[in-house]
Amino acid sequence: MNRKLFLSSLLPASAMLYAFKAKASVSTFNEHLKHKRPPYLKQGDIIGITCPAGYITHEEIEPAIQQMESWGFKVIKGNTVGARDFTFGGTDEERLADLQSMLNDPSIKAIMCARGGYGAVRIVDELDFSVFKTSPKWLIGFSDITILHCHLNSNYRFASIHSKMCNSFPSDWSKAEPIQIETIKSIEKALKGEELMKYEAPYQLNNRVGNAEGELIGGNLRCIENLTGSVSAIKTDGKLLFVEDVGEYLYSIDRMFYNLKRAGKLDKLKGLIIGGFRIKKDDDNDGFGKTLEQIVMDKVKEFDYPVCFDFPVGHQKANYALKCGVKHQLSITTQGTILQELP
Repeated sequence: MNRKLFLSSLLPASAMLYAFKAKASVSTFNEHLKHKRPPYLKQGDIIGITCPAGYITHEEIEPAIQQMESWGFKVIKGNTVGARDFTFGGTDEERLADLQSMLNDPSIKAIMCARGGYGAVRIVDELDFSVFKTSPKWLIGFSDITILHCHLNSNYRFASIHSKMCNSFPSDWSKAEPIQIETIKSIEKALKGEELMKYEAPYQLNNRVGNAEGELIGGNLRCIENLTGSVSAIKTDGKLLFVEDVGEYLYSIDRMFYNLKRAGKLDKLKGLIIGGFRIKKDDDNDGFGKTLEQIVMDKVKEFDYPVCFDFPVGHQKANYALKCGVKHQLSITTQGTILQELP
């Protein structure tokens, strides 16, 4: 066959292949930009409770069940509630099967993780989200559940709820502190979606004022750091990042922020929100020599996006429900901080 004719015959096919790849690339890119909210809950919808990390007893989750039922929802308990394998809520296989069953069950509209602890990273790679993608639901929790929030957002672009879990519901609602009541009711508001979430925090001297808009993502700093380099690693470009932690030494927090910085996770943020940090006392009398605020501001000194401290999220009573994967507006002024969910 004539070589010129042969090559010319390939051109239309090559052009079509290039156009197809370009179209697929654009489609993939556009799909990546979309954040998808699962349907909000209505009267009679079912919330499933499971233990993907630490264990919890039937008695301990009863206050949470009663409260969620008072919101008009039905609640079912997974097989891992009451199960125990050392510190875990059952074996890896049991916790995986329980969470997978709830992800696949179309009648369940939200999944409340009973508590944190440790264990989600041991099962996250085995989870199958193929059914979930066609029948999405709200995943609820914080602390170790940050693993699931990051994995879900980075790989599937679905929104989820970072909030208190069953072990944070008071056993006697009449004796609960106002902040406990308010933060737990924020879970109800987030699930029903009847109004846009809005939170405020007092001005903190170390804040960097400014305004920004972006998708909200984040969670426990230690968990976020541990995901670096994995398929579940947090994607922060163009986003508002919030972090919190508990029981860490200042030098360890410094190391974790260096991890984020070296991994490029702080480079292209729209804003940084520092939640509650309960610092572990250093056994070394010399201490670390820097405060939390100094540690953070040192890592972001070359950037100009807004930064706030003491935001009401984390291992503390002031831990409001935040919608990960949903666009928010962050406003930091000398009067205080406002984080507003956008439509």
